[in-house]
Amino acid sequence: MGMTPHVLRARPRPRYLLIAAVCAAAATACGAAPAPAPASSPAASAKVSLDIRVTGGSGGAVNWTLRCDPAGGSHPSPAAACKVLLRAKDPFAAVPRGTMCPMIVAGAREAKVTGTYFGQHIDTTFSQVGCPGARRTKIGQIFF
Repeated sequence: MGMTPHVLRARPRPRYLLIAAVCAAAATACGAAPAPAPASSPAASAKVSLDIRVTGGSGGAVNWTLRCDPAGGSHPSPAAACKVLLRAKDPFAAVPRGTMCPMIVAGAREAKVTGTYFGQHIDTTFSQVGCPGARRTKIGQIFF
């Protein structure tokens, strides 16, 4: 006994629906990424683009942006801050393991720094206590 033509057309339909659903999901996922900043914007052309939030101490919280190469942003002195930052060797490196850290409290302020530094993602905190305090000696004057 032979198969009827309408049965043959009905079988592949779920497979085509599955393929269509996968393609739609892939297109949606690919299109979900935010558009890059226009090349003409200062943030897009800067080699360093940081968001800085300083908390603690009597001054309250402050927020700045800092862009370097070219210098800019809302930092009180972007050119001077960029000069310090760009001269420091590996300014965002973690304190090496085994380093003896001073237990001197130089203050209660803390700087949360996020952004990019020559293509490297930055998400770190500088403080005025212990090993993080020792790390701040490289570029801490930018924040404190």
